[in-house]
Amino acid sequence: MKFDLVIVGAGLAGASLAAALRGSRLKIAVVESQPPARAEGWDSRIYAISPGNVDFLTQIGVWPHLDSARLTPVYDMAIHGDAGGQLDFSAYDCGLRELAWIVESGLMQRELWETIKRQHNLTLLCPARPVSLAVDEDAATLALDNGKTLTASLVVAADGARSWVREQVGIAATTTPYDEKGVVANFHCEKPHRNTAYQWFREDGILAYLPLPDNMISIVWSAPDDVADALVALSPEALCQRVAEAGQHTLGKLTPETPAAAFPLRLMRVSQPTAPRVALIGDAAHAIHPLSGHGINLGYQDAKALAELLGPLPAWRDPGEAALLASYARARAEETTLLQSTTHALNRLFKPDNGLLSGLRNIGLNLTNQIPVVRNALVRYAISGHF
Repeated sequence: MKFDLVIVGAGLAGASLAAALRGSRLKIAVVESQPPARAEGWDSRIYAISPGNVDFLTQIGVWPHLDSARLTPVYDMAIHGDAGGQLDFSAYDCGLRELAWIVESGLMQRELWETIKRQHNLTLLCPARPVSLAVDEDAATLALDNGKTLTASLVVAADGARSWVREQVGIAATTTPYDEKGVVANFHCEKPHRNTAYQWFREDGILAYLPLPDNMISIVWSAPDDVADALVALSPEALCQRVAEAGQHTLGKLTPETPAAAFPLRLMRVSQPTAPRVALIGDAAHAIHPLSGHGINLGYQDAKALAELLGPLPAWRDPGEAALLASYARARAEETTLLQSTTHALNRLFKPDNGLLSGLRNIGLNLTNQIPVVRNALVRYAISGHF
């Protein structure tokens, strides 16, 4: 089977790339091991989607089909240091409609899946897993566990942080474990959240409240492994009390909506985002600390940048040519490096064992809060990728 493009992995990044190319001349295959599951109730894995990526999802036909009753805009954000520092962001002050939208991972995944299933220029191979990859000067050849063999001008690795494709082509990945886990859960609140997101830098980690519909919140508590394990082991009632106390009872009493779950946190950098006839996107290309909420936003921007290069290609251009892959690497270098470096530095700065820096980091928050131009510039970069 011959294709212009084979995407390995139909997660959020891979499926969004496929959907972004629906109007192109390219013949596309997507390889995925299993379709997305339909979660019962609310998904505990929640993302803060930047307005720029809302525009991208709108352009590819996904955002308008999401259930609006399950979407929540963020109008304000309050960040609290561990020694009195505070930094506030307001969409209104920045001339924006909202700072972000809070969306369930599963909601986006299912809509993207339904979108690519109907795509005229796409063959969806599921269930299927790659078992071998060979790359020569003219094409890449991918063998699947169902006996099929695919040849393509370009293979895109969208197969996650432990990318099989990345390993096959010898792209080195350096992983720095944080010795932390991200604890996630959803709660009902006693007091209205008023579409405000909160973040506390604490001695036992970084706690975020993200607003959901029906006066609910989703939390992400990035905590040392022992603290995270203890949180997950608590009874629902005890967890509610602990999370409410950690959030200074800002939203009053909490009641559980979903059980707590935890996942390990790590920084992952790759030596390069491309190899001959291969490009990496999403978690296959980078992993960052969740304190900035930018993980999937980076993945969507990878997909957007690559689609903008591939979509307009004339018939005589090779989608896997070296010059095109170099252009993609340049396009994604600045934002990825800046966000990885910034989130890593913030995580280290607010580590509990950095007690001597406590005064400095909280003074920094307060100073930034006093300079609207700087504060608003930070918001605009988070939203658009440039100041």
